[in-house]
Amino acid sequence: MLSNKALFLDRDGVINVDKGYVYMREDIIFIEGIFDLCKFASRKDYKIMIITNQAGIGRGFYTEKQFKNLTKWLEEVFSKKDINIEHTYYCPYHEKFGKGKYLKESFDRKPNPGMILKAREERFIDLSRSILIGDKISDVEAGLRAGVGKNILYNSSETNLREPFYYQIDKLIDAKKFFI
Repeated sequence: MLSNKALFLDRDGVINVDKGYVYMREDIIFIEGIFDLCKFASRKDYKIMIITNQAGIGRGFYTEKQFKNLTKWLEEVFSKKDINIEHTYYCPYHEKFGKGKYLKESFDRKPNPGMILKAREERFIDLSRSILIGDKISDVEAGLRAGVGKNILYNSSETNLREPFYYQIDKLIDAKKFFI
C-alpha cells in the first residue's frame, strides 16, 4: 500500500549552491531556507528524499565512492538538525559524455522518472500526495512523468516546459504553502 508522501529534492541548486560537479565538503554551501523547509516537511509527515543526476561520476570528475562519502556527510549534517533524509537516489550515467560503464542512457537520469519510481516502490510513496522541488526543467519533467502531485521549479529562469503543470518559487520557504 502506497501510504507515505515524499518531498523529493534535487541536490545541486536546491539543497546546495550548484557550483558544477560538487563532490567535496568544502564546496557545499547550503541554500538559504533548506533546513527550515525540511523541518516543516518532516512535521507534515513527508519522507525527504534526494534525487540527483551525477554525471560527474560518469565523466570521470569524481568517483562513486567520493559521491557516497559526501552524501553520507550531507545526511549527517541534516541529521544533526533533526532532519532525516530517507534516501538519496542518484544517476551516474550520461548517454553522451559518460566514460566506460557510465556511457549509456538510463531510465534514472532526469528528465526520466526512474529514481522517483524506485522511491515509490522501495519506500511505498503515494506520488499523487508528494512534492518535488528542482531548479531545472528536467527535474520538473521527471516529476510530471512519474505522477508527482506538485512539481515546483525553484529559482530558475527556465520556462521552456511544454506543459504548464508546475509551480515556480524564488525562495525555498515559499514552498511551504504547497504542503498538505
